[in-house]
Amino acid sequence: MSKILIVEDEEAIAELERDYLELSGYEVVIENNGKSGLDKALHDSYDLLILDLMLPQVDGFEICKKVREAKNVPVIMVSAKKDDVDKIRGLGLGADDYMTKPFSPSELVARVKAHLARYDRLLSSNSPDNDILEIRGIKLDKTARRIWVNGEEKQLTAKEFDVLSFLAMNPNHVFTKEQLFKELWGTDMVGDIATVTVHIKKLREKIEMDSTNPQYIETIWGVGYRFRL
Repeated sequence: MSKILIVEDEEAIAELERDYLELSGYEVVIENNGKSGLDKALHDSYDLLILDLMLPQVDGFEICKKVREAKNVPVIMVSAKKDDVDKIRGLGLGADDYMTKPFSPSELVARVKAHLARYDRLLSSNSPDNDILEIRGIKLDKTARRIWVNGEEKQLTAKEFDVLSFLAMNPNHVFTKEQLFKELWGTDMVGDIATVTVHIKKLREKIEMDSTNPQYIETIWGVGYRFRL
């Protein structure tokens, strides 16, 4: 059963959308403000997101931007604003569709079905050729940008995935922080290499059984980090 997150501050609209979607066989979760909606979208697993633009605390544009940095799921934006600039901005941030209120709930259901089917076809068509790496309980799908640890899928940010993928593709090779920063953030990137340490720490919290005693990403004191085979 596909799981859908609706982030909509108008409760009556959200509940109507949920009723129609549940009648069509979907599991639906509602959040009424942008902050909690963003948290749910990033940390829970959903097959599709429906985002209102005008939300308290965090708007739909920001939610879409953050989700696109971390996940690859269909996003449908809805708004009472009819300006093309909002539609262009939403689609430019990575939304798959934009619906202007008012719309019929049956039309929303039809679009949800269409986008879920399209994503399923894309994943199915790519699966035979997906670049997959498996090391000691870690399954890394570089094509779909997904990772499983001992069969459990983990949610990584885009940059966390890049760091893990790079290290796993170069096992037993020790990289300094400077080398990792240059490789993964770019030679023209201006920033603090301490960001490498932060990303390694976050990765360990997500993929290691005990982040204080890592089995995958080791610290080589005075040098840098390596992914151990």
